[in-house]
Amino acid sequence: MIVELLQTQPILWIGLAALLGLLIGSFLNVVIHRLPKMMEAEWADQCAELRSETVPAKPAYNLWAPRSACPGCGHEITALENIPVLSWLILRGKCSACHAAISARYPMIELLTAVLSAAVAWKFGLSVLALGGLLFVWALIALAFIDFDTTLLPDSITLPLLWLGLLFNLGGHFTTLQSAVIGAMAGYLVLWAVYWLFRLATGKEGMGFGDFKLLAAIGAWLGWELLPVTILLSSVVGALVGVAMIALVKHDRRVPIPFGPYLAGGGLVALLFGADVTGLYLAQF
Repeated sequence: MIVELLQTQPILWIGLAALLGLLIGSFLNVVIHRLPKMMEAEWADQCAELRSETVPAKPAYNLWAPRSACPGCGHEITALENIPVLSWLILRGKCSACHAAISARYPMIELLTAVLSAAVAWKFGLSVLALGGLLFVWALIALAFIDFDTTLLPDSITLPLLWLGLLFNLGGHFTTLQSAVIGAMAGYLVLWAVYWLFRLATGKEGMGFGDFKLLAAIGAWLGWELLPVTILLSSVVGALVGVAMIALVKHDRRVPIPFGPYLAGGGLVALLFGADVTGLYLAQF
């Protein structure tokens, strides 16, 4: 009954997807903040073990524990203070206990996730494609912001995303399995080749290995046919932003600019409009 209603009333499905996006966006804020810290703690423990040192017991710190708290005063965020976007507005962007400012980036990520989730629901309707598209979009949002903050693209997200894309396309949902496999290989090898050509020419590393894996994951989901659109969009936007940062805000050229957010943005555009963009381009010839 509910499925039939959502199929006959697409606006309800889009609204439901947006609401789900708000909730997932709240969780993605936790992932973006905590996952890099969890990785650093794991690396520190591994280094201690290699030095034959005893790793001290630590309080649980993962995506579920401890509860979110104000970094200023330690006030634990209650359920009513954790309603996506609404709580931030009611609290006027401040902690209810110490009135320290709460970054506007938190509701921004929640809204971004809601908007993109609604866009996926609009594009694919109530279908298996929409389910896969939502998972793909949510992972890209997390990866984009983690890379922006830390210049890291965690294997714990990129590799499952890659394999999930291949698994999803076993049924030929976004593309054929053959195209997905070729897309995964081509996505990795294209940036791997660029990395080594740049390194041989300059003696420097132009990008990280996480970028290879991210583009491979995008290829696994969308197929090799949409990789040119993804690479073109991400490269053009990345170059424009890089030049603007150097010219306008005097960004130090020696400080790397993460490429992951641009790859993620290219992948999102390719998911929603890639076939249309490719068709318009090919129509010129």
